[in-house]
This record gives sequence, structure tokens and C-alpha cells, in this order.
Amino acid sequence: MKRLIYARTLRAVSALLAAGALFVAPDSTIAQDAASAWPTKPIRIIVPFGAGSFTDIAARTVGAELSDKLGQPIIVETKGGAGSTIGTDLVAKAPNDGYTFLVTDNSFAVSSALYEKLPYSPKDLIQVSLLADAPAVLVGRLGLPASTLKDMVELARNSPGKLSFGSGGQGSSAQLAMEAFLLQNKLELIHVPFKGIAPALMEVAADRVDIAISSVGTASAYIKDNRLKGLAISSEKRHPNMPNVPTFAEAGFPSYKMMYWFGMMAPAGTPPAIIARMQKEIARAVATQKVSDVFAATGVRAIATSPATFTKMVQSETTLWSEVITRAKIKLE
Repeated sequence: MKRLIYARTLRAVSALLAAGALFVAPDSTIAQDAASAWPTKPIRIIVPFGAGSFTDIAARTVGAELSDKLGQPIIVETKGGAGSTIGTDLVAKAPNDGYTFLVTDNSFAVSSALYEKLPYSPKDLIQVSLLADAPAVLVGRLGLPASTLKDMVELARNSPGKLSFGSGGQGSSAQLAMEAFLLQNKLELIHVPFKGIAPALMEVAADRVDIAISSVGTASAYIKDNRLKGLAISSEKRHPNMPNVPTFAEAGFPSYKMMYWFGMMAPAGTPPAIIARMQKEIARAVATQKVSDVFAATGVRAIATSPATFTKMVQSETTLWSEVITRAKIKLE
């Protein structure tokens, strides 16, 4: 009798467990179902820089294509300040439901080494895809007594601490790009920071600062109008916007590899299915002629990557700029 009761009890418990499993299973698929239905409302993209920056242009240009492909409005908001950390922090602390994204640039990799304390951890964001990249170009004032990069390096070696270089500010990508070159070649120049790379280039063009490193898009008009001399560009091949400017390799400095990049990130914990869908649509968006033409007009290449490739690149960049910041003893004022 006891065995019969035990057997019946065991069957009852098994039945309840089975029923429980059937009840739990739908809950485990809720996230997947939500991701497959995504998006069901407007998507917000935060740009941690001021309006009119290329990062802003990239977000709006790609965002317009994403809106068509995803069937929902893409709202781009600029939240500049504190070297991009204000807007980045906003996204880092946003819900990870797939409705808030970040479009940023090299500054993300720089910030963790540059700032003693950040309001967020870089691990609070995950990488979705690159949107674009662009080479750096080293330019000099027309009155600089050096017609090539080798001439400029020789001039700097013979007069340490005499030549000056302009940048977009202390800790800016333009400063770090130049500091990397100076460290590689054991050169000493005077850093002259400005509030943005545009005024820095204006001072070089006015013959008051000797050289600067900038993105192709910002510097190309100066070179085309013969207001600055292009000494070298960091792309593997000469750039179509400035065919007379040699690559760093052609100029005799093949180890210099600086590239500007622009990419999309999301709050950590955003469902993988949503990340995969967004990456897929980004790849479709940057492949369109419209996006390619807008980017090419400023000397930038439209490109998409997998989240894994973008993540690996950010890790490599963070290591690189951390070393440059430490060796060059760069500190925020």
C-alpha cells in the first residue's frame, strides 16, 4: 500500500514539475520574442559632441537610412561636453532595451586613460558596429622651411622645443595623434591647444603655428586652396581628395598607423538579437550610395564591422592611447 501511495505521489510531483517547466518556458522566450518584434517605437541615438561634428553628421546620415529599414523614427540628440563623457554616461546608464544607442569616435578609447575617474565604466557599453573611418593628415604652414615630412622631422631634431603643433585641446585626438608620432621619432615640439581642431588649422594657415594633425575632411579644403601644405597621410594609399599628399609610408615613416573611427555602441545587456539586427541594418545602410557619397565628400570611408571586430579594435585602441598618454605625460588642466 505504501509503495502504491509513494508511486502515485512521485507521478504527481513529476506531473507538477512538468507543468512548471511548461509554464517557465514561455517566460524564457519573452526576451527573444521582444527582440524579434523590435523596434516598436522610436529609437534614440546620442552623439556625445556638439552639433555639426562629423560624428553628428554620421549619426544623422546613417540614422535616416536605419529609420527606413527599421520602420521607426531615429531621433539623434547631441549631448556634448567633458570630452564626450557626458553623452556617453547618459547612454551607459540608459535602459538596455534597444531604444538608446551611442554614436561616438576615438574619444571613447581615450577617455578611460585620460580621466582619473569616469562617471561610467567602459564595460557599461558594448560595441555594435563601425560606421566609418578616416585617415589622419599632417599639415604644415606654408612658411614652414620644410617641404617634406622628413625635412620637418630633421628641422625639429635640429631645433628641439622650437617648432609648435596645434590641436583641438588638451587630451584631444589631434594632440594624441601628434604625440604618438613625436614619441615614435623622439621629437620635442611645443603643444598649442585650441577649442577644436578648426581654429587650430586656422592658426597654422595664418603662419602662427607650425604643424597640426587633422582628419582628412577638416584639412582637405585648406590643402586644396593652397593654404596649408600636406606632409603625409596615414592611409595605406594616397587619398583621392588629396592625391599629391604622400602616405606616411611613402614619406619614410611606415610605422605610423593613426586612423579616426566612428561607431555605434549600446548599453551593456542589450539583447544580442537586437544588437545583431542593428548591426545588419547598419551594414545595409552604409552600403547605400547616399551614405557613401555623404561620407566620401568629407574624405571618410563608410564601413561596417561585426560587434566582435569592433570590440577588439576598441580594446586595441584603448591600450594604444593609454600608452601614449602615459609616455607623453598628458594630463587635463
